[in-house]
Amino acid sequence: MRALFCILLFLPGPAWAWSFSSDPVCRLDHEEAGLEIALIFDPRRDEPYEIALTAESPWPETDLFGLRFSGGRTLSISTGRHVLSPGRQTLSVSDRGFGNVLNGLEFNSIATAIVGDRATTFSLEGAAEPVQAFRACLVQPAV
Repeated sequence: MRALFCILLFLPGPAWAWSFSSDPVCRLDHEEAGLEIALIFDPRRDEPYEIALTAESPWPETDLFGLRFSGGRTLSISTGRHVLSPGRQTLSVSDRGFGNVLNGLEFNSIATAIVGDRATTFSLEGAAEPVQAFRACLVQPAV
């Protein structure tokens, strides 16, 4: 029994942590239960902010994409400017500012991506500190 526990302890499991990196661009990443979330800031783009949600199964085609943040400072945002990748597994939105998205990620505990009749919920546990690092990265002078 003890050997089985040790084996299970070291098996790879779902990655629940939010991570921040700034090389080569500011980036937040999170993965859980068949969903990968990436938030990118690249000042070289006309619309420097991008959020991309990649799922194991295709997203439905729809005119509206929404994010609902719950558990602190409840917030709902939506757009019709989302893009689906070929195969529809990645849904992305680019814009000139993401203040509401960053606030939603930092100050809440759960987010739900709403695409047509599909609602996919993901945890924001541990997101606040990486979001703060992401915000700090945005104000660093360009080299």
